[in-house]
Amino acid sequence: MPSATHQAIASRSITPVLLVAIAMAWSQAIASAQSPPARRETPLPSSITVQEGSGDSPSTLTQHEPFDQAVTAPCSLGVPDAAPPPSAEDEGATPTQTPLADTRLSVRCKFRLFLMTTYSPYTFASAGFQATEAQASGQWPRYGGGMQGWGKRFGATLANTESRRFIQGFALSSILHQDPRYFPSRKSGLFPRAWYSATRVLITKNDRGDRTCNTSEFLGALFTSALQNSYYPRHDRTFGDTMFRFSGALSSDAIGDLLREFTPDMKRFFRRHAPKKILRLEEKLPIPADDKL
Repeated sequence: MPSATHQAIASRSITPVLLVAIAMAWSQAIASAQSPPARRETPLPSSITVQEGSGDSPSTLTQHEPFDQAVTAPCSLGVPDAAPPPSAEDEGATPTQTPLADTRLSVRCKFRLFLMTTYSPYTFASAGFQATEAQASGQWPRYGGGMQGWGKRFGATLANTESRRFIQGFALSSILHQDPRYFPSRKSGLFPRAWYSATRVLITKNDRGDRTCNTSEFLGALFTSALQNSYYPRHDRTFGDTMFRFSGALSSDAIGDLLREFTPDMKRFFRRHAPKKILRLEEKLPIPADDKL
């Protein structure tokens, strides 16, 4: 049985690799921001389409120009809406084509996406809620009680969220050329969509739109869990605690993907049945358009 010292050393051994990864991503972002856009002699392609097959077959890209050429279009941080399920009349029809232009994220766009989530008021509200829950349940007892203990829990929770978004959503996704966004399923049916969303922890899209192993997800959760040993109480820095946080992060992301998949359906349901007074009140509140019913 390894000692606690050996477990702590093993859990912190990932930190040098993490620092190198962050430095590489940061230098790549600076170079991308300072380099001027490539001069074009040919116009932008008139259409770049993606053709979705049936079942679990990967997408087939139909492009008229290499993706490697610089695109001067502004960042498109949204993702294409999921295509509606085909009707019985369209069973023999050819697959629909959905525009893919402006959906690829550059390094600069990934950093912009990180900043948008970093300064979001929901980030701080969620950290406050989790800190309150942690203090009420007695988590991290060595942080103490009162406002001082709550402040330590709030700082630790906020550091967990921000470091994970930077390491996974920006640094690793830039180095590994993977897309950090969630793409809704184009399938129909509750269980196929639930299975699709839960497996996005394992499968993601790269910058070319192809399916690939979600390496940034696993490494991001692992690096963040190891980094937490630098500010968690000494009692919670063992190798077992690190692996427990790692598995918990993956489980939490799977649940989050389920919510992202079915939240639009719940919004449409509540909007159809919500009283008109509630809808009028919602229009007056300073709520982002994406979060409204």
